[in-house]
Amino acid sequence: MTRIFGRIGLLAALFLALVPMAARSASVSTPCEHMKELNLPHATVVDAQVIESRSLGNVNAGTLPSYCRVMATSRPTPDSEIRLEVAIPLASAWNGKFLQLGNGGFAGVIPEADFVSGLQAGFAVAATDDGHQGAVNDAKWAQGHPEKIIDYAYRSLKETTDTAKKIINAFAGRKPRYSYFTGCSGGGREALVEAQRYPGDFNGILVGDPASNFIALIAASAWNQQAAAATPGSAVTTSNKVALIEAAALAACGNRDGVVENPLGCSFDPAQLRCAGPETNECLTDAQITTLHKIYGGAHNPRTGERILSGFEPGAEAEPGSWDLWGSEWGLAFGKNFLRYIVFSDPNYDILSFDLDRDFKMMSEKFSTTLDAVNPDLRKFKEHGGKLIQYHGWEDPAIPPRDSIAYFDSVQLKMGDTSNFYRLFMAPGMLHCAGGRGPNPVHGPAMTALVNWVEQGQAPDRLIVTKRVGNKPAGPIERTRPLCPYPQLAQWDGIGDWSSAESFRCTGPESRTRKVN
Repeated sequence: MTRIFGRIGLLAALFLALVPMAARSASVSTPCEHMKELNLPHATVVDAQVIESRSLGNVNAGTLPSYCRVMATSRPTPDSEIRLEVAIPLASAWNGKFLQLGNGGFAGVIPEADFVSGLQAGFAVAATDDGHQGAVNDAKWAQGHPEKIIDYAYRSLKETTDTAKKIINAFAGRKPRYSYFTGCSGGGREALVEAQRYPGDFNGILVGDPASNFIALIAASAWNQQAAAATPGSAVTTSNKVALIEAAALAACGNRDGVVENPLGCSFDPAQLRCAGPETNECLTDAQITTLHKIYGGAHNPRTGERILSGFEPGAEAEPGSWDLWGSEWGLAFGKNFLRYIVFSDPNYDILSFDLDRDFKMMSEKFSTTLDAVNPDLRKFKEHGGKLIQYHGWEDPAIPPRDSIAYFDSVQLKMGDTSNFYRLFMAPGMLHCAGGRGPNPVHGPAMTALVNWVEQGQAPDRLIVTKRVGNKPAGPIERTRPLCPYPQLAQWDGIGDWSSAESFRCTGPESRTRKVN
């Protein structure tokens, strides 16, 4: 009997080896190692192996289930090299759903560390390096490679989606029941790309702090750097005065937790800190006040006065991961490198010479159609039955939070009320994607809400977010808060526990404009 079963196994192996993958029935699952034989349009599987279940080493981190890891490379053009990874939980551990992850900054690596939570929840997960390799703030890969810029902008996303779904179908013998996309920052831009360019690919899309107004964001980087360098002593982003500025902003607009709950109603003017005499560490010079007005007011065309991009919000200037990071050489490199290697093809280009009138117009004409994700027409995504949740940290020091509001408002203007498929949540006190004094991160509660909206029809009326000591995932809970669908605000009932979300209600908007001096 053993010999008979051995022969059957040998025949099965020979069948798998001889019959092309494309010819096999989609209802039959295939062993992980045989994914290397899969025939894919302009893509090649370079490795496929089972990764055994393992503890993540932290008692609170849990266990990673066993999964089939498939590494592939797609070459839709002769100059393309899009690396992607697909991870599929084995057997009953798979929940039948697909989750694609966005990338950050200029990408350059597959964000494999971000696979963990999706795999633990049972999703098949996929992501890409966006078509090149390099540091997240480096753009050398783009110089002289227009096809790689397109790969980065949107083509790598579509290649990953289509390839991943074929791999999942071949391995599991069935297609995903639901497909989701999630990303923050550069990944947030990619999430909006998916809704705008490929509206039929995902049932649910989660958008975080998106760099969607991409070209204007680069121009704004030049604006801020030029403001800081306008005159000797203008810089404040890395000076020892950020704590002074933050304290004054919170005194004007913050609550008892040190959070500006409603930045739209904040009228903080840094001019109140003007030195009455010689400069000290306890006051600001006229040049520093001018710099702050430009940072808070946002980039404007110097000739026409037209706004290019919204500014940043006061109240978290001295928070770790805020101005200390995004005002540093690391943070400033994004704008510098985009201009050097993509716009001007000059590694020595000086961002201080950028002309916000002439050069911004030229840059927009060349790259906005490719890189921006600001199309307000989401009708096809809605007609497909898609649901979209967007969130943005109100204290984001990298991407102005009002830019998310501007996009949301543009969609309302185009389509009317979108509450049946698209909702925006603004997170007071949260920095870029996570961090800050406010309850964060938002991703987990938002992803749960998105799944419930797609699969149960439960539209999210609030997201409950948690503030933990030191912003550590397993740290003690300090407080919880509801995030309300914009433009509603969370308001304390005046009776209950200030630290509990149950004591807050979502109410109509207060002031929707902040005076910027």
